[in-house]
Amino acid sequence: MSEWDGKTKGSLLGYKFFIFSIKILGLPPVYFVLRFVTYYYFLFAKKAREPIVDFYQKTIGLTRKEALKLTRKNIFIFGQTLVDRHAFLLNKAKRISYSFNNEEKLIEIKDSGKGAILLSAHVGNWETAGNLLKHRVTNTINVVMLDAEYKKIKAFVEATTGGSKFNVIPIKNDLTHVIKINNALKNSEFVAIHADRYMKGTKSIELDFFGIPVKFPYGPFLIASKFKVPVVFVFAVKENKNHYTLSAETPSGESKTPEEIAKDYVTEVERMVRKYPEQWFNYYNYFTQ
Repeated sequence: MSEWDGKTKGSLLGYKFFIFSIKILGLPPVYFVLRFVTYYYFLFAKKAREPIVDFYQKTIGLTRKEALKLTRKNIFIFGQTLVDRHAFLLNKAKRISYSFNNEEKLIEIKDSGKGAILLSAHVGNWETAGNLLKHRVTNTINVVMLDAEYKKIKAFVEATTGGSKFNVIPIKNDLTHVIKINNALKNSEFVAIHADRYMKGTKSIELDFFGIPVKFPYGPFLIASKFKVPVVFVFAVKENKNHYTLSAETPSGESKTPEEIAKDYVTEVERMVRKYPEQWFNYYNYFTQ
């Protein structure tokens, strides 16, 4: 897997435009404008486009023409999820509905007084899922992430929308994030981690993904194994322009090793990608060369 830098792409001007448009116009007009914006990216953002085209050809066996068509759809839906994220924070998402498969699993964990590790991937819209979980299942969601967003964009989004409705645990070299994860779990809180992006220089585990060897970060699976709390795979995917489906799947068995959890996780991610290939949002060369 090629190196990923952990940074959110996009300009401050672009964020200002869409947040202002959502506030004034609402979602339908913004979606209309988004078609032209994302088509521009599809045409000219070759560095992001080609890895997705390659991914579709290698994983689901599409021709290049078919892969290009699906990539165009992918970029448009990705743009929608970004707009939806800010619409939700601005209380402008009344048109958006959602359903939740296996919600009872998370409610059961919460009612038992336990914390949980929620493992997800860049399939669908995790941030909206986290915000919805906070409203439906638990009052406290902690999301472990690289704190590498551009500061101006992050500051602007927080000042304009109030920021995400969950707690962020930034990953740091001094491993203080592990202490914060431990404290959150002791307080019976949920901790969400993306486990599909490996960064060069970190410990990894190599597993077959669509029959191709891929490096995954070892840390999330080690954490999921060592803290002895329930582990759940959680995703939020967009079924159509106004509806999301959230899902929660628990790996079979208990007291699994990091390697066993990783294997179960990759199987579930592959299943989700097969079902929703247009919502695979990793725009870089994913496979080992």
